This record gives sequence, structure tokens and C-alpha cells, in this order.
Amino acid sequence: MSRLFEVTSIRQMKLTNRFVRSATYEGMATGDGICTPALREKMAELAAGGVGLIITSHSYVSPEGRARPLQLGIHSDAMIPSLRIMTDAVHAKGGRIVIQLAHAGAQADSKMNGLPALGPSPLEKADGTVSRQMVPTDFARIREAFGEAAQRAKEAGFDGAQLHAAHGYLLSQFLSPHFNRRTDDYGGSLENRARFLLEVAAGIRAKVGEDFALLVKINSDDFIEGGFRADEMVRVSRMLEAADVDAIEISGGTVLSGDKIPSRIGVPKAEEEQVYYREAALAFKREVKIPLILVGGIRSLGVAERLVAEGVADYVALSRPLIREPNLVHRWRSADPSMATCISCNRCYRPILRGDGVSCEAEI
Repeated sequence: MSRLFEVTSIRQMKLTNRFVRSATYEGMATGDGICTPALREKMAELAAGGVGLIITSHSYVSPEGRARPLQLGIHSDAMIPSLRIMTDAVHAKGGRIVIQLAHAGAQADSKMNGLPALGPSPLEKADGTVSRQMVPTDFARIREAFGEAAQRAKEAGFDGAQLHAAHGYLLSQFLSPHFNRRTDDYGGSLENRARFLLEVAAGIRAKVGEDFALLVKINSDDFIEGGFRADEMVRVSRMLEAADVDAIEISGGTVLSGDKIPSRIGVPKAEEEQVYYREAALAFKREVKIPLILVGGIRSLGVAERLVAEGVADYVALSRPLIREPNLVHRWRSADPSMATCISCNRCYRPILRGDGVSCEAEI
């Protein structure tokens, strides 16, 4: 049997295969961030389709950290009951589910939130708004917000939490010298730039204890001038490993990264071009022992099998292919190993803009 379909564990989570649904913005919560029946059904559908581990949403941990309308929230105990219904639905289908904890930082929509955006350093956005630089009281409050969000996730029945430290969100902004111009203990050297992420991770572990999986999503490279680089990713991953993080997912890019944004458009012509972050993954595996979840451009079963068989990654993450085919893992395991039918056109985000939630609208 393919190693892709081995039973494995990440901390207490027993997973039926090595496929991971990488988190995305679904745009399916209520206006105040409550999980809806439609979002619950989408997660349950992924579990029924055979995905070993589902990472849901990018849920905001604090009101000023919300990035988009209809984004899932986890900043209040009022979220717990609806989230519990979702985790129960996934578990009933035999799946495991982790919630991604996020703060948009300087990318937050201050006009929508009615609150000023904040980040490691002031940043002017295209709409002319400028985020303010975080001060000591902000650090304490946001650390606590992440910890309390993780505690809510555990109470709601999630199998773990993933810190979103990629794609130019707040924790990613601290890691990146492009965004982080500070000269205090949180800026300058890589150790200083990683300090806030490590403090947040430590705060979460203190809140949730040892029986709850903690994952981190991190950029392999920002792909912008003066940004976070692959060699720094490896060093930070080693710090996270020492901080009792259970697995790391590597991605790449920010909204400023041109054609190397996280959700790139177009399917690579050659199989070897499918894996966007292969070299970064190899560098990670040479120095870091905790499991690596690899996302980015993977569209065929053969490529996924080789990534695991050759030790490039421990788990294979998919996002847009599972928007189009939520039963893709089941299809690959049963009888049809043909390539995923996702064409990476990004039209799945159009219905979000209409307020209908993420779904495939590919013209094929």
C-alpha cells in the first residue's frame, strides 16, 4: 500500500492518511464570525471525502485582526457552540480537524472592523490606511488572545490548532524584515523577529496542555525584496521544534509577491513543476525532525506519493483541488488516480466576493 495511506499520528491525533486540507478563507461565517451550517457541511464533506486532516479557515483571534467579511472568528466564547457542532460533524465522518488561528495585523481591514490595524511597524496599504506600530500592551493582549482562542478550540472539540505565521499576516509580518523595521527586542536579528511567534506558541501550550496538537504554518520565502528567506525559515522551524510545536506546514508568498502569491494561477505543465516549495522542503528535512506538511501546486497522486516516499514531506496538503473535488482523496484511493481536475484559475474566490462562500466556478 502507498505510504500516503498509512495510519500516522501527530501528538494525540491519529490520522488515517497523509493528506491534509490546507486552510483557506471560506467566507461562510456570519457577519460576526459565527460558524454556519454551510461551513459545517463543507468540513464534513471533506471528511467524508477521505481527507486525513482538515485545517479549517483562518479564524481571527481578535476583532481588529479580522481580514475579510464573513471570516470565521474564535475571539469570543459565543463561537464555541457552533464550532462544537462542526467538530462533531467531522468526527462523525471519521475525520480529524484543526482550526487555524490568525491575526491579519497590518493587512486587517480597518474600515470594516472600525478599529485601527496594527503590526510590527507602520505600513501604508493601497487604500491609503496606515497601520500603527504595536506597543507593549498590544503584545500582551494579542498573546492572550491567541492563547484564549486555542483554549476555545480545545473546548469546541478541535483536535489541534495551527498558528498562521505565513502569507504576510501578523506573525509572518514579525518574521519578515520587509514588514518589521523595529529596533527593539522584536526586530532586527532573526531571533528577535521570531520572538513574538515563539511567545504566542508558548502561551498556547501553557493554556491547552500536552494533549492538544499545535501546528504552525510558515512561509518558505516571502518572494519580496528584503523579505523572509528559506534559510531563515529553517532556523525558525528549529526554534519552533524546540518550543514543542508538533508539525510545520510550509507555504510561501504574500499579497505583494506578484506571480508568486500563495494561490498561483495556472497549472504547471510538467509534474516536477507542481511542487512550488520543493527546495525549501528539502532544506527543512535536512535540519528539522518534526513532521513537515507541504502545500503548493500539488495536483497528481504520483507527485504526492513521491514526495512522501522520497522523504521530501511527511504530509501532502491540498486546498483549491479540494474546493473543486472534496472527494479527491477517496477517488485517488479507490480506483481513479487521474490528476486533480482543479485548473488553479482562482475563480473559486468569486462567490466569496458575492457573499456566497467559496466554491468552484472553473470554466472547463
